Amino acid sequence: MTLTKADIVREVYMHHDEFTKEKSVEAVETLLRLAKDKLISGEDLLLSGFGKFSVRDKRERKGRNPQTGSELMLAPRRVVTFSPSGILREKVNQK
Repeated sequence: MTLTKADIVREVYMHHDEFTKEKSVEAVETLLRLAKDKLISGEDLLLSGFGKFSVRDKRERKGRNPQTGSELMLAPRRVVTFSPSGILREKVNQK
């Protein structure tokens, strides 16, 4: 099952009695906006105990159209990668 933004807002609302639903939405939106702004500017985002989001530059490279088999050049681009923290990795791999 996928965790959605609405699910996160609901969890924030349920675990913080002092938050209204509107405040919960505002808190989640603010966190996501800050994260997006940092990544868009090329900075890393480190969430202790969770992991690190990094922006990486990909060079131009050869590609292939899977339908026709013809070769083409893929333009350079930026991608976001995620590396889980050791703590998260251990918890995910516990049996």
